[in-house]
Amino acid sequence: MNWNSFGEFLHMSGYGPYVWGSYGVFALFILIELFQVSRRRKDIIARIKRMARMEKGE
Repeated sequence: MNWNSFGEFLHMSGYGPYVWGSYGVFALFILIELFQVSRRRKDIIARIKRMARMEKGE
């Protein structure tokens, strides 16, 4: 496709809201996934440290 202006590119022959909305939802889910992975990693590291302390105490 050939667009004459940036506005036409964003509009994408009427499909712009669908296309850009899809990109937005995708970006949102990627950010949520990254946050969850980071949180799980911290929880696992904390659990491993607790287990190591318990073993030393025995």
